[in-house]
Amino acid sequence: MSDASYITTAQGRRIAYEKTDGQGPVVIFCSGLKSDMEGTKAVHLEAWAKARGQAYIRFDYSGHGHSSGEFAEGCIGDWHEDTLAVVDQLTEGPIVVVGSSMGGWQALLLARAIPDRIVGMVTIAAAPDFTEDGYWASFTEAQKAELQAQGFVRMPSDYDDDYIISKRLIEEGRGRLVLRTPLRMDFPVRFLQGTEDTAVPTETAVRLLDHAEGDDIRLTLVKGADHRFSDPDCLTLIEKSVEKVLARAKA
Repeated sequence: MSDASYITTAQGRRIAYEKTDGQGPVVIFCSGLKSDMEGTKAVHLEAWAKARGQAYIRFDYSGHGHSSGEFAEGCIGDWHEDTLAVVDQLTEGPIVVVGSSMGGWQALLLARAIPDRIVGMVTIAAAPDFTEDGYWASFTEAQKAELQAQGFVRMPSDYDDDYIISKRLIEEGRGRLVLRTPLRMDFPVRFLQGTEDTAVPTETAVRLLDHAEGDDIRLTLVKGADHRFSDPDCLTLIEKSVEKVLARAKA
């Protein structure tokens, strides 16, 4: 990768980022769990932003990519603080948030934390509350006992090495759940979801659509697309969705 720039959060974490200057609103890409700013979607959107002169930021949460820290020591709240630091230190005025998988949860947390700054949102296979509804709900009694005894369990992944799921990730995540209390989004929102996603089921996308409150919220299902959502047609759909949100925001 090119030489990244860095900011330091209030908690002392060093966060790597790449920023493209251009017209606002600034588009901010939030990556998924154990993904980073060198992922296909993050880099593709940077090229799209440069081509249209759009301000754009991609970054690595702590414990991811080129940022400081260890993944196994992080949690949803840490990564939310990292995301807020990126917004606070690198942007002014309105922003559009694009969140992939766990980054979709981070986007929804931003909608609660700084609703007045957000003028549009696109999520891709958003995974809100996955620590509780995905991991904890699927753990066997043996895994729950293992989590309590040693502080973590290993979970296989179809897309990466095994995940080390810590007790802190599960317990801290319970304070960040967004599907249990009202979720108001008074800006254009586009949820994108593949029907062959084995990491985030279609039911999660429908539940999110039903739960979210707002006048301009739509869900698009792509038959046959998996969790990566990175083939040429999916990447084009992401572009067009961000463009639609930007156009509606400016209108």
